[in-house]
Amino acid sequence: MPLKSLNRRHFAATLAATASPLLWGAAASANAQTPSAALPKEVRLGWQKGSAIQVLARKQGVIEQRLKALGVESVKWVEFQFGPPMLEALGAGAIDAGSVGDTPPIFAQAGGSNLVYAAATPSSPHAVLVPRNSPIKTLAELKGKKVAFGKGSSAHNVTIKALATVGLTLRDIEPVFLAPADATAAFNGGNIDAWTVWDPYYAIAEQRYGARVLADTSDKRLTSSSYYMANRDFANKHPAVLAAVLDEIGKVTVKAGRNPEELAAVAAEASGIDAKIWVSVFGRSEFSLGPVGETQIAQQQQLADTFQALGIIPRKINVTDIVWRNPGLR
Repeated sequence: MPLKSLNRRHFAATLAATASPLLWGAAASANAQTPSAALPKEVRLGWQKGSAIQVLARKQGVIEQRLKALGVESVKWVEFQFGPPMLEALGAGAIDAGSVGDTPPIFAQAGGSNLVYAAATPSSPHAVLVPRNSPIKTLAELKGKKVAFGKGSSAHNVTIKALATVGLTLRDIEPVFLAPADATAAFNGGNIDAWTVWDPYYAIAEQRYGARVLADTSDKRLTSSSYYMANRDFANKHPAVLAAVLDEIGKVTVKAGRNPEELAAVAAEASGIDAKIWVSVFGRSEFSLGPVGETQIAQQQQLADTFQALGIIPRKINVTDIVWRNPGLR
C-alpha cells in the first residue's frame, strides 16, 4: 500500500497548522522530560551517505542547534553503509536513532533487538538493474542468474516483490549478498547478472555506468516506506529529545521537497556525490515525514508474514509491539 496521504504540500501544511512539534508531542513531552541534569550529554545518530535528508540535516546542523536549546551538549553522527549494521548498533545501544528501509527492522525485531519505530517516510527509489550490454531484458530472464542485494536491506524486499510479479521467488535465482560498495565492483566487473539497490546508488549506476532498469519502485507493487528507528530505552527515557530530532528532520524534509536543485548542491558537497546525481534522486523522490500509522504497520506486518512464510525469519512477529507511542501524549 502507498504511504497514506502525506505528500509534500500536505505535510508542509500540517507543520504550519499544528506548530510541528505537536505532531510528535514534543511540547507535551518537554514538560514531562526528566531534569536537564538527567538529559543525555550526547545524542548519537546513525546516518548513511545514501540518505539525502540525513546528509542535509548533518550539513546544516539543525539538530545540534535544537538539542542544545534543550540542554543536550552534542550530537555524534555515526556513518553506516546500509541498514542492517546500523540496526545492530541501535539495538545494542551504541547509537540512539537512525533511518533505514523497510526490511532491516523486520530482521531486527525477529532477533529480539531493543528498538522501536519512531517515524515513517516514503522509501527511497529502488531499482533492479542490469549492465548496459546485458542480454537480459525482462525480470523473467533472471531465473538462474546471480542477483546481488544487501541481505536484510530494503533491496532484499524489493527483489522478492519484483520476482513475484513474474511468478519467481528467491529460489529461482542465485542471491548474492553484497553491500553497495562491493556490489558496485561486482556489477561493473561482470561478476553478477543483476543488482537491486536504492538511490543514490541507483542513479549513479544509471548515469556513470549506463545500467538498465528492469523494474523500479515507480511500480506501486514494489513501493514501501522507510523508517526512523530508535533504541527503545532511549525513546522511553528521553521522549522530548527524540521528538525534537524528528521535528527537525521533518523540517529538513519539507525544505528539500521545495528546493530540490538548490539542496542537491548542498548534498553533493557534503557527500562527495556529483550534484547531477542528487538532482536525479530528488526529482523522483517523495518528501514527507510523519508518525507511524496503520498503513505503515500493515505494510510491515505483511512483509514480516511473507518473510516468515519463506523461512527468511524464524518466527512470527507483531510489528505493532515495537511502534513507539510518545509517553508525553498519554
